[in-house]
Amino acid sequence: VTTSFFEKAAIYIILAASLRLVIGFLGELSLGHAGFYCVGAYVGGKIAVLLAPTIGSKFVLLLIGIVVGGLASAVCGFLIGLPALKLKGDYLAIVTLAFGEIVRTIFMNSDFFGATNGLYTDDIMFNNKTLFIISFVIILIMLFVIQNLIRSKHGRAITAIRDSEIAAKATGINVTKYKLFVFYYLAKYHAMLIQT
Repeated sequence: VTTSFFEKAAIYIILAASLRLVIGFLGELSLGHAGFYCVGAYVGGKIAVLLAPTIGSKFVLLLIGIVVGGLASAVCGFLIGLPALKLKGDYLAIVTLAFGEIVRTIFMNSDFFGATNGLYTDDIMFNNKTLFIISFVIILIMLFVIQNLIRSKHGRAITAIRDSEIAAKATGINVTKYKLFVFYYLAKYHAMLIQT
């Protein structure tokens, strides 16, 4: 099953919306976006492929893949965010870019994940029409959650950090906590791309 233009558009909408959290609202330049996407997609997809013989429902496999991929991406986001967010500007960009390249190299050279041929998931894929509807619903849910996050007190703290990190610290905002929070959510939303 080949992915049509609409599913690819849905993937890029999800990627752009999640990247907007880090660059647009937090004000940090992260170039490791594809690394989080790669971890969530490969790990969630591989779990779905492994469970396919025992679970007959494609929708259940999709949900399991999203949860597992989200957790794997979130763990990577936390592990990379913890040391890297002490860096600023170009240095953060270099570290996150290195993370993305390391992840790509690991998955491309791992036979467990299909190496350079990629992970074979055609047996558990939805048809294009169903896949587009699922992708569209995921986009709506994700945009709703992001908009509510930005309008909440946590969102105001994130934009305060973007405007002036020193002023945010002076008002009692835990800058490290909110930076990790945004990296965690950035990574988590990439798992919504598992079956697309």
